[in-house]
Amino acid sequence: MKYLPLLLIVIAFACNSGTPQNNGITVETYFAHTDSGVQTAGIKMIPIATPVGTFKVWTKTIGNNPRIKVLLLHGGPAMTHEYLECFESFFPKEGFEMIEYDQLGSFYSDQPTDSSLWTTERFVEEVEQVRIALGLDKDNFYLLGNSWGGILGYEYALKYQQHLKGLIICNMMASAPDYAKYNLVLQSQMDKKIVDSINQMQSAGDVANPRYTALLEGYYNEHLCRIIPNPDPVQRAFKHLNPVIYTMMQGPSEFGISGRLANWDIKDRLKEIAIPVLNVGAKFDTMDPEHMKWESTQVQQGRYLYCPNGSHLAMWDDQAHFYPGVIQFIKDVDAGTFTADKHE
Repeated sequence: MKYLPLLLIVIAFACNSGTPQNNGITVETYFAHTDSGVQTAGIKMIPIATPVGTFKVWTKTIGNNPRIKVLLLHGGPAMTHEYLECFESFFPKEGFEMIEYDQLGSFYSDQPTDSSLWTTERFVEEVEQVRIALGLDKDNFYLLGNSWGGILGYEYALKYQQHLKGLIICNMMASAPDYAKYNLVLQSQMDKKIVDSINQMQSAGDVANPRYTALLEGYYNEHLCRIIPNPDPVQRAFKHLNPVIYTMMQGPSEFGISGRLANWDIKDRLKEIAIPVLNVGAKFDTMDPEHMKWESTQVQQGRYLYCPNGSHLAMWDDQAHFYPGVIQFIKDVDAGTFTADKHE
């Protein structure tokens, strides 16, 4: 009998080894080669047809799960997938296939200079071409977007939700004008002299001035990412930002919005989204967490995840709340047990 505990441990290990929780996907299956020929660590350059020519975008697929495939949409516009690399510490061990992706114009993808390309509508068609190229469909396709990626995720769902199984909108309000108003609330909590200086330098176009960057640092440390210094993937994403596209669409910084997206508003269209949706908000976000909670009540099947210690990049500074909530949403949708939040 003295060997019984050891035997039970061996049996338990044999039963559980190589199987991510609740997915029935073994390590061998998850990491099985899906391409023949030279192995490229899951990286594919996908051709994207546009009105001004065909260009290539960078994607990297980690794992293989025919039931759960999560495409990550980075923010910016024109940041990079790099700041979303933190998902690699959480999704693979759950057996979730995940796809990192640099949108057209971003560092690892082609960077054409025709300004007509930088519209939400054109980016939506890009995501659709990526979906087709990677073989994602309504039975396995989850779209997760952060910030501008949330705008893109919403717009994709409004046109192509028939191809989606679930949608995760992280740290993005459904209205740019409302976001601008909330930014004024955050500004009211800051030193007025600093706010005035930032706004004056933005108005004058003096955003390359080191003093401008220094003045923004406190705001970013409070509301963008609260881990100081920022984690290496976040620093790399900022280093590789395409400032031309970012400024054209968002404005010169996260201190408000003034580019092509300034009037974007889909509040009245949220009711059209019928697939399961998870809205993620955070206490210290640049976006209003109460607005993001409200969004979850406007879609047909919404759930809200609040990150009490998080900011705009809650996937970094509130991992204890962010990942369990996101992972549970995906598992619930996959299992057919998803229930929306109840609202009075």
